[in-house]
Amino acid sequence: MTRECVYKGLEQVKPWGFLGDMGQAVHDHAYANGYTVVREIGGHGVGLEFHEDPWVGYHTKKGTDMLMVPGMIFTIEPMVNMGKADIFTDEDNGWEIYTEDRKPSAQWEIMVLVTETGHEVLCW
Repeated sequence: MTRECVYKGLEQVKPWGFLGDMGQAVHDHAYANGYTVVREIGGHGVGLEFHEDPWVGYHTKKGTDMLMVPGMIFTIEPMVNMGKADIFTDEDNGWEIYTEDRKPSAQWEIMVLVTETGHEVLCW
C-alpha cells in the first residue's frame, strides 16, 4: 500500500503544480483503502543540508503548499499505517518510530527532481 501511495503522489509531480496536489493524492489513496498516514513523518527538500525545507506532508490539499518548480528536488516518503496514525518515538535512541496501537506500518522513500516537462526519480 505504501508503495502505491508513493506512486499516486508521484503522478502529481509536475512543474507549476503544488506540493499539496502530491500530498492529497498520497493521503486520499491510503484512506480510501482503509489505511492512515502519519502526520509527523514527511518528506523533505534535498540540497546541501540533511532534511532541508520544504517539509513535505501528506495531509495537505490540492492547490496549496509550495509551488513545484523545475530544478526542485524533494523526497516523497509517507509512513502508512494499518491502524491509527498515532506514533511514538523510542525513548532510548530517540530515532525509531512505533505505532501507538502496535499495528504494522511501512515507509517508502524516493527522491524526485521536478523537470521542465514533469519529473525524474533520482533515487528509489
